[in-house]
Amino acid sequence: MKGTDLEQRILRQSLLCTVLIAALGIAFGILSGSLAIIFDGMFSALDAAMCSLSLLVTRLLKQETSRRFQHGFWHIEPLVLVLNGSVLSVLCFYAFINAVKGLLEGGHELEFGWGIFYAVVVAAFCFFMFWRERRVNRVIESELIGLDIKSWLMSACISSALLVAFSVAWLLERLGHGHLTPFIDPGVLAVLTLALIPMPLGTVIAAVKEVLLITPPELEHELRELMQQLTVDYGFVRHSHYATRVGRGLFVEVHIVLPEAMEHAGVRQLDQIRDRISRAIGESGPDRWLTVAFTRDPRWL
Repeated sequence: MKGTDLEQRILRQSLLCTVLIAALGIAFGILSGSLAIIFDGMFSALDAAMCSLSLLVTRLLKQETSRRFQHGFWHIEPLVLVLNGSVLSVLCFYAFINAVKGLLEGGHELEFGWGIFYAVVVAAFCFFMFWRERRVNRVIESELIGLDIKSWLMSACISSALLVAFSVAWLLERLGHGHLTPFIDPGVLAVLTLALIPMPLGTVIAAVKEVLLITPPELEHELRELMQQLTVDYGFVRHSHYATRVGRGLFVEVHIVLPEAMEHAGVRQLDQIRDRISRAIGESGPDRWLTVAFTRDPRWL
């Protein structure tokens, strides 16, 4: 199965599972009176919406280039990551504000039995989905599935934290410290949101760098070392390079000023240099755009 086809299948399955988890979260949140569980359900609902958008992007990436989109659709992928991470960050921030408000108001009572049951089932399922998608993504290395993996891990951590918190609250109630239990739900929600918000923020920062066409430091270092070595081997007068990564697309331009001794170099010799650059960069395929230009006039750099 092709990587893109497998990517779409995984995202479709993830979307269906996320919708189910979202419905369970909202339903059990209402039954137990837990804002933390409702947050978990809303988190999954937003994640489902973003997953459907990611699925649409994978279909676009599979299409051939067109007159209007001659460089393909790679630029859409980081835009989706920015949107996804931003929405999840806003949700975490909003939930944190509600949690603090709940603590200041003295908390509220909730039904721990429903909460514990929900947390056990959902945590186990989310960890399974996290493990399954991570195993598949080791082969296809999709950024979209990578983001989905983070979402499943976040959901699993939320549910696990809920399980621990509700179990502690249930124990406190049995030990005669029931006056503390109203603070458990908003307290857990506050801690969860503070712990989770760095993950979507990290995704946003990385994706914005791609949207702004910021060259990854490791790619710049690799190209600089390569061109320095080629200059030693061929005696290039000057050279310049431009590179960036957008989604799964890699764009590299190399401009070389040839020495006088190579002024009449044949196409075969120049193609050998191109091939050496291509092999050094790697990632050969439809997602890589490589341009190597030769000149004797430094004005064209």
